[in-house]
Amino acid sequence: MAEAWIVDAVRTPRGTGKKDKGALAQVHPQELFAQCLNALRSRNGFEPSEIDDVVCGCVSQAGEQGACIARMAILAAGWPIQPSGVTLNRFCGSGQQALNFAAMGIMSGQQDAVIAGGVESMSRCPLFSDGGGVAGDNPDLLKLHPLVPQGISADLIATLEGFSREDCDRFAYQSQMKCKTAVEEGRFARSLVPVRDRAGQPMLERDQHPRPSTTLEALAQLRPSFSDIGESSYLLDGLTFDRAALTRYPQAECINHVHTAGNSSGIVDGAAALLLATPEWARSRGLTPRARIRATATCGSEPVIMLTGPVEATQRCLKRAGMTVGDIDLFEINEAFAAVVLKVMRDVGIDPVRVNVNGGAIALGHPLGATGAMLTGTLIDEMERSNKATGLVTMCIGGGMGIATVIERP
Repeated sequence: MAEAWIVDAVRTPRGTGKKDKGALAQVHPQELFAQCLNALRSRNGFEPSEIDDVVCGCVSQAGEQGACIARMAILAAGWPIQPSGVTLNRFCGSGQQALNFAAMGIMSGQQDAVIAGGVESMSRCPLFSDGGGVAGDNPDLLKLHPLVPQGISADLIATLEGFSREDCDRFAYQSQMKCKTAVEEGRFARSLVPVRDRAGQPMLERDQHPRPSTTLEALAQLRPSFSDIGESSYLLDGLTFDRAALTRYPQAECINHVHTAGNSSGIVDGAAALLLATPEWARSRGLTPRARIRATATCGSEPVIMLTGPVEATQRCLKRAGMTVGDIDLFEINEAFAAVVLKVMRDVGIDPVRVNVNGGAIALGHPLGATGAMLTGTLIDEMERSNKATGLVTMCIGGGMGIATVIERP
């Protein structure tokens, strides 16, 4: 089996995902991803016609993010017509799945060079703008599985696991403080490329979402984000979201709503891309690897609690790689909600000092389809900075799924 080298990784800064505040809200999502494509080309000197495929993750594939944004971004980048593009949706795991599919194509011997990444403009194409809702508007499915919004699922996890509001706020505070240090020390600089306007002037050069002045006291003042919809919004058959979830988990008795805007991931805009290649393709162009793919895995998990998939996905991926938790130097666990990361660390037995050492989506934001690709680039940067050999990225995914990737430095 061929090796899949990660030659390089780039990402845009994350802009606040609000039309009135977001620095990237005026940028078409095709252009966000196109600028990542051109940054990879500029940094690595390849000809676009040499790229076999471009795989792009995107969750809300409607409106400006419709029409196969991978192919449209290739054209928007001014590239020649030869590279093909495909857009995929594995919910929040889309950008990481793009990476894993690209690696599979190379490792199988069917492709030589693939760009993988993702994009999400949440200010222009908000969550659920594709009209699917939580269950694709299918009442028969809801009778089989009473799917609820992810925030309800996160609060259910916290309730069952005994994670308090203070536990979640403390984790969120640590994410902000780790991110503050990373920004001050320039740890994101290698992968970060500024977004420019048509005149070439920078529109955003650093992440907009972090709040380095965050305090535990301020976090404690925030209202729970999901208590109102959990207790007053109805799913079907007269059941509120909370009661619907409790039909599957009656042992909880009631749901303790602990997640807020401060200990959940931020809504942001952004894009990321990675260049993957066979060793032969890279060497023939004078390129060297920053990392290689060791193993990948996905799994399905119970869809009402929804967000526990990273536990099994991580375990599957480690087994496939022939490794144990102790063999991994650094972990990136997507901070969709604080309780998700707390559960993964507890269940898998991960030392917190090796997790999200530069902060995560609570501080930086979660541009859905792009996040997995961003996490991988951040992990590679940190492995190089701290001279670590191995890393694992894992994410929870809507509908009850998990995804994981093990990478190692050459």
